Amino acid sequence: MRPLELETIAAAEPAAAPGVAVELIAVIVAVTNGDPRVLTIEDQIALPSGPFQVGHRSLQSGLRAWVEHQTRLPLGYVEQLYTFADRDRAEAERQTISISYLGLTREQRASGVAEAGWGSWYAYFPWEDHREGPPPLVAAVLEPKLRAWIAGTPDAELRARRLQRAAITFGLEGRPWNEELVLQRYELLYEAGLTAEAARAREGAARAEAEAAGRAMVLDHRRILATGIARLRAKIKYHPVVFELMPETFTLLQLQRCVEALAGRLVHKQNFRRLIEQQDLVEETGAAAQDTGGRPAKLFRFRRAVVAERAVVGTKLPISKS
Repeated sequence: MRPLELETIAAAEPAAAPGVAVELIAVIVAVTNGDPRVLTIEDQIALPSGPFQVGHRSLQSGLRAWVEHQTRLPLGYVEQLYTFADRDRAEAERQTISISYLGLTREQRASGVAEAGWGSWYAYFPWEDHREGPPPLVAAVLEPKLRAWIAGTPDAELRARRLQRAAITFGLEGRPWNEELVLQRYELLYEAGLTAEAARAREGAARAEAEAAGRAMVLDHRRILATGIARLRAKIKYHPVVFELMPETFTLLQLQRCVEALAGRLVHKQNFRRLIEQQDLVEETGAAAQDTGGRPAKLFRFRRAVVAERAVVGTKLPISKS
């Protein structure tokens, strides 16, 4: 099933060159009540997407047109993410070049023509949420299957390389967990045949659908989503993009919970607040939130002027090692 078989924006426009299709794909992220959410279409199995057409002024304008057409949501902050062009990871006869973008917003009700809605990104990558410690799925399911896959090759050198990759990406053999290796973890599971997407490509869908961890997506959309998550986890450490996901005013606890939701890790509360204040990223509004369940909490706003004043190095996340 192609996620792009929707009414086109300009049906009379010529198609892409024979043998090559250029797709524009959006990873649109929001954080709602401590849950990182991604905008989807087709009953949560695809990302908003559509072909680049001659009538589009630019790649980004084409992307914005498709997202608004499919979800009825306008895009705010958007940056180009990555370009994918792997023939063996597509389901079409012709070569598909997928140009992806990352967008940040606040969750709003989606509509449009494509069964648009929001879903937790941890539904697609349940092994990525370490806020309450390593998910049981890793030790109970993924690690045994990865070790069986590693042991299944007769080549000793290949076994050693696979074990090293598994250890680095999933924190095995005493290695630390690196929250930024989202794509590498997904790619390893794909290569090991432990995702439904890999099973489709290898005509073993019935077996691997039962083994697959996380919700599958069409084509290579889960791979693209993994790339977006990895980019955002890295970027919140050196650029204040997290404030694109916050309301105009917020408490420092709300800001901390947003950062933790994205990173999938807890941060040290006192260090986090000290660093945020030291970098002059926020300022008090003079008001307080009354619905905290306890004493009123000060409300803050992002100091957008700080970006122009100096090179902002981000939130410098004090990630908890526990």
